[in-house]
Amino acid sequence: MADVRTDPRLLEILVCPVTKMPLQYDAEKQELVSRTAGLAYPIRDGIPIMLPEEAREINRD
Repeated sequence: MADVRTDPRLLEILVCPVTKMPLQYDAEKQELVSRTAGLAYPIRDGIPIMLPEEAREINRD
């Protein structure tokens, strides 16, 4: 499987679709994290999946 990278410029402009707040990029887990919403959006093949129903719930700590 090839290492697919997400464009850093894209990551700078994406916001959480639920809260409209900035996201944090977790390179290890390949996710965009919204601490405010308590959701982590997956990145698959370099493409952020920004659907709340695809996100996993995380701790808001």
